[in-house]
Amino acid sequence: RVVGDQRLTYEELLTVVTDVEAILNSRPLCSLSSDPNDPEPLTPGHFLVFRPLTAPPERDVTTLNINRLSRWQLTQRIQQDFWKRWRQEYLHTLQQRTKWLTPATDVAPGTVVIIHQDNIPPRQWPLGRITALHPGRDSVHRVADVQTSSGVLRRPLAKLCPLPSQ
Repeated sequence: RVVGDQRLTYEELLTVVTDVEAILNSRPLCSLSSDPNDPEPLTPGHFLVFRPLTAPPERDVTTLNINRLSRWQLTQRIQQDFWKRWRQEYLHTLQQRTKWLTPATDVAPGTVVIIHQDNIPPRQWPLGRITALHPGRDSVHRVADVQTSSGVLRRPLAKLCPLPSQ
């Protein structure tokens, strides 16, 4: 949909495919250490290049009209649209919860989680470790304290996604 009726050259298509590959290989699999102060996750990129795949942040071009974009901006828009859609769908698969009739026990103190936030640049995964769970009036946990590299945050469990290996 993003490309519309425009045709990409071989180099542009290769750029888009390489960016998509980097996005897929940057997703966190599990924590590298049990240290709560070490937020570095293990990613598929570690197996490929023995280090995480990182890139400098780029200007958001998803709000610009497609007919006003240069060729480079067009490849960036394709990459950014893929990132937004794939990240949303990937986080949704990590957040599958059971129906309220059976108690869910997928998060506990010490669990490494991805903190769901909007408008995150590509290949950035805000991680944290749950330090405490707070029950509501009905004794069901709905809020957690999360230790991140920048401090402790209080977030609802609906915005926390346990890593797939947890």
